[in-house]
Amino acid sequence: MFTQFSVSGVAPEALQKTWKFFADGGFFMLLIILCSVLALMVIVYKMMTLTKASVVPGRLAGEVELVEAHHESDQLERLRVEFREGDSSLARLCDVAMRNEGRPLGEAKEAVQASAREEIVRMNAGLPILDVVITVAPLLGLLGTASGLVLIFGNTEDLTSGVNNAKIGAGIARALGTTIAGMVVAVPSVVAHSYFTRKIETMAARLEVLLGGLVGARVTSAEGSGKMDGQQKLSQFPDAGRS
Repeated sequence: MFTQFSVSGVAPEALQKTWKFFADGGFFMLLIILCSVLALMVIVYKMMTLTKASVVPGRLAGEVELVEAHHESDQLERLRVEFREGDSSLARLCDVAMRNEGRPLGEAKEAVQASAREEIVRMNAGLPILDVVITVAPLLGLLGTASGLVLIFGNTEDLTSGVNNAKIGAGIARALGTTIAGMVVAVPSVVAHSYFTRKIETMAARLEVLLGGLVGARVTSAEGSGKMDGQQKLSQFPDAGRS
């Protein structure tokens, strides 16, 4: 009985009020809804792609940290293959570092930094859309409210003829709906943007540490075995992994 009451009474009434709220917003409300859809798509996309497994896989990170212990075994060759075939940011950057270890310092450093910048750009994909939504959604709400107030108070005949104040108040309330909707879209977008930005910074720092350790280990190994001359050294990338 309660379910029947909810479906036949309360639910349709709530849907009707919700529809009226959005319909009263007019064109600007439609734009705000579009912003909310874009923001939701970006948030879902980032949650699916900006994961530890796709950027800094735990198992691979552990092997990179122990790469110095593998420099005299077949484990190093296995790691090279894993770097080359890997689909994570860490694998791609380590592959670049390993492939350029025999090149002059300047060239190798430039190659690694270029790849690091590319990875950072990839990790930031979608965030510019959130930036636009954060800025535009509240402004669209204010525009909708302002245009609604102009329509309400623009008719001077109604004001001078003593139109019911309740109707004017209801019109103002409808006009403010777009401002509310704009804020509702912007606030979660700000939270999501801050969360993803912080997560990217943390992952980028982790990548830099791991890549620096890998390069340092390979340089130490090559120096110890006498396989590098001064022209070929990769003596530490001080800013490896920075964009």
